This record gives sequence, structure tokens and C-alpha cells, in this order.
Amino acid sequence: QVRLVESGGGLVQAGNSLRLSCAATGPSFRRNVMGWFRQAPGKEREFVAAISGSGDVTKHADSVKGRFTVSRDNAENAISLQMSSLKPEDTAVYLCAARIGTYVSEVASTYEYWGQGTQVTVSS
Repeated sequence: QVRLVESGGGLVQAGNSLRLSCAATGPSFRRNVMGWFRQAPGKEREFVAAISGSGDVTKHADSVKGRFTVSRDNAENAISLQMSSLKPEDTAVYLCAARIGTYVSEVASTYEYWGQGTQVTVSS
């Protein structure tokens, strides 16, 4: 069983930066693809970024490319999402997810494990 706990959310002004972290417990962390998704009120869950088990493959949504960067530390069983140049439209609950397998998926339904999420609010 994989357990995921996010941290680092908060309230920031537009243009500022924030770093989210996700701590994972459970077996075979290094073999899991890890992803970040977000969900704003009244909207569907949206892909943000994902990273392969080794960290050599990453994907980012077009809406965050050049502003957000996903990374992982397998020694610490953790992943991070560095967010810069934040915009009000980035406001959402950010969720960490894990999937068993090697394909770096952008589809939420392909992830088996989810954290509870951390709120990010960007004020204008």
C-alpha cells in the first residue's frame, strides 16, 4: 500500500513562487511513476506534471511549461513541484499521485494512489 502526503501549499501573490512536496511511504517507490494534478472548485481534475521512476522522463502540462518543474528524490521517497510566476488561475487543490508501471501518464484514472491534496491560492 502506498501512502502519499502533500505539503507546502499556501496563499501567495501572483508572480511569486511556491514549492510543493509529496512524501511517499510503501514499497517500490523507485518503480512508481509519480504525478501532480490539480482541481479547482467546479472543475475537473487536471494534469500538471509527472515524472518517471528514475526521474529521467518528465512531462508538464502546456499551461505550466516554463513555470513549474517536477522532480524526485528516490533516496528520500519524495517528489516536489517547484512553481514560479504563479497566476491566479493556478489556484486549486494540488494532489500527488502514484501509478505502478513505467509509462508517464497524463491521465488521472491511470493512477492508483492519491494524497489528500494541499491548497494553493494565488491572489492577484
